[in-house]
Amino acid sequence: MYICIQMKDQVIDIRQYLIDKLRQENFLWSYESDSIQDIPDDVLVELVMLYLDIDEINLLFMLFDYKKVKRAWIENVVAQGERFYNLNYFFAWYFFYAKQPRSYVKAMATRQLNKRLVV
Repeated sequence: MYICIQMKDQVIDIRQYLIDKLRQENFLWSYESDSIQDIPDDVLVELVMLYLDIDEINLLFMLFDYKKVKRAWIENVVAQGERFYNLNYFFAWYFFYAKQPRSYVKAMATRQLNKRLVV
């Protein structure tokens, strides 16, 4: 799927732009060159949310629907627990409009932990 936008007088593929940005910042070091294009959507969302800026995160919402981004955030970023608590608090407030972001992040982290322990 190619979703393109116009930036600075050129049309770009959003997915490719995000992958290139992650590669430039050296966050795809563990992927072989051939397999970078096959990176799963949820992993792309995770890496962009953890390591890139708000402008690139906003592009995720153009590339994927809101529910898909939110699910990937909860399952891949929130599930990492305390390490990214402040970042997740911000995401809950800014991107996902949580009325009580701190409680929301804590509840989602607990839910993800319970899911992993039950399996």
